[in-house]
Amino acid sequence: MDILLAPLFAVLQIALQLYSWVVVVAIILSWLQAFHVVNNSNQFVALVGRFVFGLTEPVLQYIRRGVPSVGGIDPSPVVLFLAIFFIQRVLTQLQIRLL
Repeated sequence: MDILLAPLFAVLQIALQLYSWVVVVAIILSWLQAFHVVNNSNQFVALVGRFVFGLTEPVLQYIRRGVPSVGGIDPSPVVLFLAIFFIQRVLTQLQIRLL
């Protein structure tokens, strides 16, 4: 049983960490687009934007339904980071207790 759980926990931790970085890229890209720093008609920027926003927007949209914006600032990425942090800690505690 331990032989399967340890790699599973490791893969889940890595996936959550990678998703955190995707959220960071989405935040930075949205700022760059909002301030017209990057050219939205550039094919590479559009491709990266579609990929990143395609991964993050479904989760962020779900969070936005329950968390209103505060003074025009969207707190949904912060809530998502807290949720990822919480899940990582739960996985760590599960791993300690099961293995």
